[in-house]
Amino acid sequence: MKKIVCIDLDGVLNTYSGNYVENEIPPIRYGAHDFLQKLSEQYLIYIFTTRNIDLVDKWLTENNLKEYINKITNIKEPYASIFLDDRAINFNGNLDDAYNKIIAFKPYWK
Repeated sequence: MKKIVCIDLDGVLNTYSGNYVENEIPPIRYGAHDFLQKLSEQYLIYIFTTRNIDLVDKWLTENNLKEYINKITNIKEPYASIFLDDRAINFNGNLDDAYNKIIAFKPYWK
């Protein structure tokens, strides 16, 4: 059985750089198609986003990505094995390290 990878849409699969427009999703990121194609061979792919699900579905279809996606959700999947997000911090077991990472955090596009 394939494991689930939960991927954030904005800033990962598209070129989002902090300028949120409610009804407009930024262009696809270079390499996203090949990335999802390869990943889908070994994982179920869930897209996590706060955007309107219908808008995301349309964007995925227009960018020929829909065939690789198993689910679009506004809820972080509790059974996911991996989360890929441009605003994530990996917890290494040390709360002091976590605090310092949180205080210093900036998304890659800032």
